[in-house]
Amino acid sequence: MSTGDMRGVIRLLTAVERTQEQERMLAIVRERCQKADARLREAGDDLRVPVVRALEELIEGGPPSAELCPAYTYAFREAVAPYFSDPTDLGTWHRPSWFFALDSELARHGVPREVLPSTFLFSGPPLRLPHPGDAVPQIGVLPAQRAVLLAETYERVLSLLDDEFATTARRFAELMRFEAEEWETARRLGRRDDTIFFWFR
Repeated sequence: MSTGDMRGVIRLLTAVERTQEQERMLAIVRERCQKADARLREAGDDLRVPVVRALEELIEGGPPSAELCPAYTYAFREAVAPYFSDPTDLGTWHRPSWFFALDSELARHGVPREVLPSTFLFSGPPLRLPHPGDAVPQIGVLPAQRAVLLAETYERVLSLLDDEFATTARRFAELMRFEAEEWETARRLGRRDDTIFFWFR
């Protein structure tokens, strides 16, 4: 999980004419994509489309080389990284589908749909990308202004949850309480840290 200015990322990927600062950021993103390709090759992953090529296709805005490929998801993640905070490790879950069971438990106790885990953990990026294919990698986003609602509603129901759900709900409540305070501080300082970004791999 990390927090930052998603508008900056979207402008970088969709600009017709980039500013000097955007060109500098794009050079950083290209280098990150090349490193991602090297890591994936070392791990023996064949993505059909290299991450660095997927980035160029996102920038060009034309049809992708593949409709089913995780390279575009990796490229988007590398575009996000320079605009966002250092990532916070949320933990390890072996079955992403478990979060839908958590959804049901939280909803049963009155937590609003817009802050149920599946609505932000697996919502996808704010741009249309080719589907990654398998269960991972997955991208999710949550508007930073919703962090306070998430924290308050999760905190209110923690004592009602079974232990298997309470541990994860408590972790999210604590993190979002912190993010809500950070968002208020950023607003007062005139910063645009508008999005909380989630990455499952």
